[in-house]
Amino acid sequence: MKSGTGFDNDKYLKEQTAEIASRVDRFGNKLYLEFGGKLMYDFHAARVLPGYDPNVKVRLLQELADRAEIVLCIYAGDIERRKIRGDFGITYDSDAMKLIDDLRARGLDVRGVVITRFSEQPSARAFRKRLEMRGVPVFFHYHTRGYPTDIDLVVSEEGYGRNDYIETKKPLVVVTGPGPGSGKLATCLSQLYHEHKRGLDAGYAKFETFPIWNLPLKHPVNAAYEAATADLGDSNLLDPFHLESYGDTAVNYNRDVEAFPLVRRILERITGESSPYASPTEMGVNRAGFGITDDEVVREAARQELVRRYFRYRCEYVMGLSDERTLQKSQLIMEDFDLTPEYRSVVIPAREAAESTPSHPAPDGSRGGAALELMDGTIVTGRRSELMSASAAVVINSIKSLSGIPDRIHLLTPETIGSIRQLESTLGGTGACLNLEEVLIALGISATTSPATREALTRLPELRGTELHITHIPGPGDEEGLRKLGVNLTTDASFISENLFAG
Repeated sequence: MKSGTGFDNDKYLKEQTAEIASRVDRFGNKLYLEFGGKLMYDFHAARVLPGYDPNVKVRLLQELADRAEIVLCIYAGDIERRKIRGDFGITYDSDAMKLIDDLRARGLDVRGVVITRFSEQPSARAFRKRLEMRGVPVFFHYHTRGYPTDIDLVVSEEGYGRNDYIETKKPLVVVTGPGPGSGKLATCLSQLYHEHKRGLDAGYAKFETFPIWNLPLKHPVNAAYEAATADLGDSNLLDPFHLESYGDTAVNYNRDVEAFPLVRRILERITGESSPYASPTEMGVNRAGFGITDDEVVREAARQELVRRYFRYRCEYVMGLSDERTLQKSQLIMEDFDLTPEYRSVVIPAREAAESTPSHPAPDGSRGGAALELMDGTIVTGRRSELMSASAAVVINSIKSLSGIPDRIHLLTPETIGSIRQLESTLGGTGACLNLEEVLIALGISATTSPATREALTRLPELRGTELHITHIPGPGDEEGLRKLGVNLTTDASFISENLFAG
């Protein structure tokens, strides 16, 4: 496996910033820039482009802070059904509030929040009240009448004209939101309609990262984007408009290509002029490909992501969170590159650990194994026992390995673990083996008296970005602990227990 850094953040930041500034100048000093993907914590990009800063987009906005303000969009339906952002385990409305806090902490101006496709959902109204009570302006946008066929109705007072107008003051307005389908494009077009009614010649562009237009269609990085959006049915393709207009091949994806003729017609109707864009690729601002410094490093990182996505969809399928079509598509993409689940180096060691016999087996006879690959390539294993979960065991073994602490030295004594389990039973819990969150808390307490434990805990940050595989779907305490550690987790699609409820 080829590892290392394959992406130059500084070069990318310089090129992307210059391109955005050029677009602002092109459109009379007022540009609505739709941000595709995550504005902050873009861990997918960091995984497939080693060296990519997951917050590089925010660094870019900080470079443009004197010229930029931000509008957040959130789909009312996502608020209503309490949709979850997987990498944080929080709802989309909570994610929106977290994003506002994070942006403000970095000195960036958040103009307000738009609740899109609003149709009197009670939870959306409650969300609006919560934000307004904290001083955040909130705007309602509605289902666009006539969309997509009746352009005359769309671009009218009965269409975009029904939406609340967001008065902005800076030349660059970044429109972003949690997850796909948040209504970013519709918000941009609605604002353009209102701006042109007021005599301001505003323009539109789209900040893109994936797919990377100047990489080959079947490049693993582009395939990893297709795998990441398999649940949406996205697929990459060559941009036919770009090919026809310029004679050059460029990679885009189906939704942007399919929507382009309609978006172009709406832009022309709003402005009364010919569209400035001949293709959806030209509409995008994407210099990510120019930041790649080692193609083989990013190829290998993307191949690993294809396998991780397959594991994720297989688990979601058995949990009833994903459909068979999504799982099959993910598997086909993986197989296109002759990959198997075992291509991931931690899979077989985790399964072997599960089959080995612990010195203190779990009372119910259940088996679970875990394997973690450290940054230097060392693979550490752990297994479920009567004392702790496989996740907790592999984390303890990993920080002991990083600290050079011998196996015979306990970071937590069996007596300490037994006392915690007894307390849980007294309080009405199951008294089962400790999960990772419980073990981390216990380690923090033990560190006050144990120099070895104190040293081992200093190594926890070194686990961020490491690869981990577990032979079963983790319970809530393990899952939350692993999320905080920032490991790249995959799991086999099996349950550690026959119990239906995991508390």
